[in-house]
Amino acid sequence: MKLHSKIKGKGKPLVILHGFLGMGDNWKTLANAYAKEGFEVHLVDQRNHGRSPHDPAFSYELMAEDLKNYLEDKHLEKVSIIGHSMGGKVAMRFATLYPESLNRLIIVDIAPKYYPQHHQQILEGLTQIAKAKLTSRSDADELLAKYISLKAIRQFLLKNLYWKTPDELNLRINLQALKNNIEEVGKGLPQNSKYGGETLFLKGGNSDYIQDKDEKGITSHFENFEIKAIKNSGHWVHAEEREDFLQVSLEFLKTN
Repeated sequence: MKLHSKIKGKGKPLVILHGFLGMGDNWKTLANAYAKEGFEVHLVDQRNHGRSPHDPAFSYELMAEDLKNYLEDKHLEKVSIIGHSMGGKVAMRFATLYPESLNRLIIVDIAPKYYPQHHQQILEGLTQIAKAKLTSRSDADELLAKYISLKAIRQFLLKNLYWKTPDELNLRINLQALKNNIEEVGKGLPQNSKYGGETLFLKGGNSDYIQDKDEKGITSHFENFEIKAIKNSGHWVHAEEREDFLQVSLEFLKTN
């Protein structure tokens, strides 16, 4: 599968992997900042997301393989990776399967453990949007508000809208494949998978995705890691406290 991406800047290769129902474009402001600091930033759309191909198959092994193929296609031998949420799970699986391809690894607000399925309301709202054949973004927001009260989350999700025809909006994501494979999203790393390279876990100070009790589980997979919290941020750490996130991540990425 040939993944879609946008590439910004020149220098050390840095791949950014978005979260569930997101796309590379969610990170474009930070990508421009990394590019100014001497990185060639690859904003990748993962399978069934953004402008990348749709496929009924969906798993972390497949997405790690997609990324490996992407690096080969772009002739990138060793990269640093930032992965948020689902993208962090992909990055962790990639690290354990292809450690020789990695320089530095940043995992954003996700642990290598199993997470119970918790996207039911979001997926139902998006299903209704897909069925409605809407003709305005405001109508889409009004419909989605019946399922999701937080405007910031609705705005994030509605970035998936595009004009299928001049007078009909549709969703870029492969909604059916994601619904069919929703249990895959919560899966943890396989028990015996390990990575010895330098890894930074960046968690939201107000998020419960990485808890103190998760450190033992992280230790069982990662031999060389640290965990840092970004104050005043929830699960979307990079969007909520962008400057602090940029500073802490750059400090790690630039350390020789």
